[in-house]
Amino acid sequence: MAKYQHSVSLNPDKCLGCTHCLRHCPTEAIRIKDKRAVINSDRCIDCGECIRVCPHQAKKSVCDKLADIPQNKWKIALPAPTLFGQFDNLDDIDYVLHGLLEYGFDEVYEVARAAELVSDYTRRYIKTAEKPVISSACPVIGRLLSLRYPLLADRLLKILPPIEIAAKNAREEALKNHPELTDNDICTVFISPCPAKVSYVKNREGGERSYVDYVVSMSDMYFELLNVMTKNTTEVPVSRTGLIGLGWASTGGEATAIFNDKYLAADGIENVMHVLEEIDNGSFPDLEFVELNACPGGCVGGVLNVTNPYIAKARLRSLQRYLPVSENHAAPGETVPEDLIDNSGFEYTPVTLGESVSDAMNIMIEAEKLKKELPGMDCGSCGAPTCAAFAQDVVRGTFSLSDCVAFMRRELEKLQKSDSGDKQ
Repeated sequence: MAKYQHSVSLNPDKCLGCTHCLRHCPTEAIRIKDKRAVINSDRCIDCGECIRVCPHQAKKSVCDKLADIPQNKWKIALPAPTLFGQFDNLDDIDYVLHGLLEYGFDEVYEVARAAELVSDYTRRYIKTAEKPVISSACPVIGRLLSLRYPLLADRLLKILPPIEIAAKNAREEALKNHPELTDNDICTVFISPCPAKVSYVKNREGGERSYVDYVVSMSDMYFELLNVMTKNTTEVPVSRTGLIGLGWASTGGEATAIFNDKYLAADGIENVMHVLEEIDNGSFPDLEFVELNACPGGCVGGVLNVTNPYIAKARLRSLQRYLPVSENHAAPGETVPEDLIDNSGFEYTPVTLGESVSDAMNIMIEAEKLKKELPGMDCGSCGAPTCAAFAQDVVRGTFSLSDCVAFMRRELEKLQKSDSGDKQ
């Protein structure tokens, strides 16, 4: 099996060994060793929380650089709908699209267009699927299910996410409109609001190549667009998306677009995990669709954006006022086309404590015994996020009991009392 390529990385030179990332990592993938954070790649889900909370900018997302895009190819920009919420005083999406063309892209295909198609197909998909159907648009959710919730794998929406469909359709349109081009002549570039989507493209499941060639950060593209965007032009392209497509940028946008009131929409990785726990326990029997976004507020809250998510959401809502409901529709009565079905499968890849089940059980038993001796403060001073995690690390030999300052202080106090008693 190919090694999973993460987009979240650590710059050890900037890390001071504080515990901000340690306390906020939802999968306990971070430890502090030798005054530096260490990320366990097997546990990391690329949610970007460590990037969000790090006060020293020691965590970052590894994206493609704009300079990496080959200039000798037909370059198609794939802007996520979140991009349009980054700009102040924007009253027309077309100015952003024109800016992308001015920057050097040969063509633009809005990801929001593909999102509207996915909404159309999702309405038909959930009629025959096992409920509740869980959206697969946020890559963090699939990664989280593979680590912790294998019984919910069959509930994931089996439709390619909008970024993949947008890249696929953009390629097909370019080949149709420009017969002189071949597929190798085309280069698709997704403008991403989060590191999770970078990882999705790098690790396309099932060994299939993604239709997306490059993923650049929204912040990088934003500052470049500021230099080329202008309202003093009449040569602007016409946007081909509606309010549904633009609504996907914020929490609830995807769920409300299926026109079904039996839905739940949640954002923020901790809230997402609580919801998955409840679904796993069968606590939501009447739900038909679940939209989950790891970032607070949805994609507008991605760590690669430049604008406050609440401001971006307000700007997008203003842009939606004069848009049609939807510009993109599937053919009447059409089921989900085979080439839009995600057949990559699902691989359960839990993080195990030992090389075998018996080893893992023994480690759990020993860790539970040790945990009872620990102070239960979950202070993180030892370098582990919780006392339970620390106990497991000690049993596995990656930490020493002496790393727990509170435990050693308590043992020292016992020793001092014992010495005082002997002297008396």
